[in-house]
Amino acid sequence: MRTIWKQVGILMLSGMLAAPAVLAAGKAATFTGTVSDAMCGAKHEMAGSSAGCVKGCVKHGSKYALVSGDKVYTLTTQDPTANAELDKLAGEKATISGTLEGDSIAVASVAAAK
Repeated sequence: MRTIWKQVGILMLSGMLAAPAVLAAGKAATFTGTVSDAMCGAKHEMAGSSAGCVKGCVKHGSKYALVSGDKVYTLTTQDPTANAELDKLAGEKATISGTLEGDSIAVASVAAAK
């Protein structure tokens, strides 16, 4: 009987320790970085400007991304206004508000970084 209660106690403790990590995921936040695409990330292969590369890659199926420090976040949005703003800010600094899930941000709003 003691063994069962010991296992229950361990499970409860491990659940309490994991709770903060679960609560942090899916939390709305604001991120600032350079608008890129998921295929190239921080290093653009296409000749010319990074904006041209981003637009070309997105046109051919890549998703928008935000490069912030050494991290590349894939951006997801169904909002045509947000997509137009990302296209306008391709290769430039932007501030993205949204919900972080792993390495992906569900975009709520896009603005030029100040």
